[in-house]
Amino acid sequence: MSGCDHPGLMPVEDALARLLALAEAASITASESVDLAEADGRVLAEPLVSGIDLPPWDNSAMDGYALRLADWQGEPLVVSQRILAGNAPEPLEPGTCARIFTGAPLPEGADLVEMQENVEVLPDGRVRFLQPLRAGQNVRVRGQETRTGETVLTAGTRLGPIETGLCASLGAARLTVRRRPVVAVVSTGDELVPPGQPLGPGQIYNSNRSLLIAWLRRLGCAVVDAGILADDLALTREALAQLHGVDLILSTGGVSVGEADFLGAALREEGELALWKLAIKPGKPLTFGHFRGVPVIGLPGNPASTLVTFGLLARPYLLRRLGVQEVTPLGFDVPAGFVWKKPGNRREYLRARLENGRAVIYPNQSSGVLRSAAWAEGLVEVLEGTTLAEGDRLRFIPLSELLG
Repeated sequence: MSGCDHPGLMPVEDALARLLALAEAASITASESVDLAEADGRVLAEPLVSGIDLPPWDNSAMDGYALRLADWQGEPLVVSQRILAGNAPEPLEPGTCARIFTGAPLPEGADLVEMQENVEVLPDGRVRFLQPLRAGQNVRVRGQETRTGETVLTAGTRLGPIETGLCASLGAARLTVRRRPVVAVVSTGDELVPPGQPLGPGQIYNSNRSLLIAWLRRLGCAVVDAGILADDLALTREALAQLHGVDLILSTGGVSVGEADFLGAALREEGELALWKLAIKPGKPLTFGHFRGVPVIGLPGNPASTLVTFGLLARPYLLRRLGVQEVTPLGFDVPAGFVWKKPGNRREYLRARLENGRAVIYPNQSSGVLRSAAWAEGLVEVLEGTTLAEGDRLRFIPLSELLG
């Protein structure tokens, strides 16, 4: 079931589609050149086009002996040269073979490599080949991975260790990437206290700030820590007005329907709301709008709600603004290792881990319990109107897909 029959709540798919459309309308197109060593986590602004063939010459895939198949009639061959990786070999002398090592260039005239395990070295230094041979065996052909002029990575590719390694293999020392999004992180609520400070009556430590700042930095964002907003409408407006020059204001708390939810009120008075109240649990009171032209995502204040809505909605929004097209986290079906008896009217994302191939859930799924996510390995998705018996299939989304 993909729709939502609960009045006033937007289905998750509709909310994500709208967020991605808004992200594309506000694409970050400015770019900068960075050293390859600084490119991890960044997004390519231009395609990476190979300037070389890779490999640049035929080379050996094995430690062994290079020869020309036509030169071998079953008799032992003299070893005429020894070729290490990094050497420039001489052309192969007719009727001989060459000792060769993995990665070394194939000498001109050779068309195969036999691995050393299938060769007998005779007392006089000649080698006997013990198995049938065929042309091309154990040879990495020039350009088999990449040809000059070929697009290897497209614009919008998010660079990780594998991609940067590939860039290095092509000799790319600098890359053109999208500039970093500048995200202001705002917390709301008089009850919040920074870690390290004493707690007063009714106060709690602000966990969402640390969660989001670390997560945003993993996504390659530049973070502005805008602190904690007091529960006051005028002060909220004043604080938001100071956050010019940022690409996104990301808040936690203050966006539901309570009397002290001043962020939502500020958006209604001095901006616009494009999203308001989703059919998702945890995280129903997610808001997207603009304050004086600056995009604002208001996440729920409960820590598990913050985690779920940022991972499934705000993260894809930020990546799409950078031009990344594939922003949906990979998931896979697993059998349930629990029973779910009460069908809900919202899409639920439960903190879970895999045990013996089945998804089991943390006993306390309260939206205020961040410990459930520290215990979990991922989220399981329970569709609207669904009950589950043990063994029923459901989607499991690894946290590694969301946090990276």
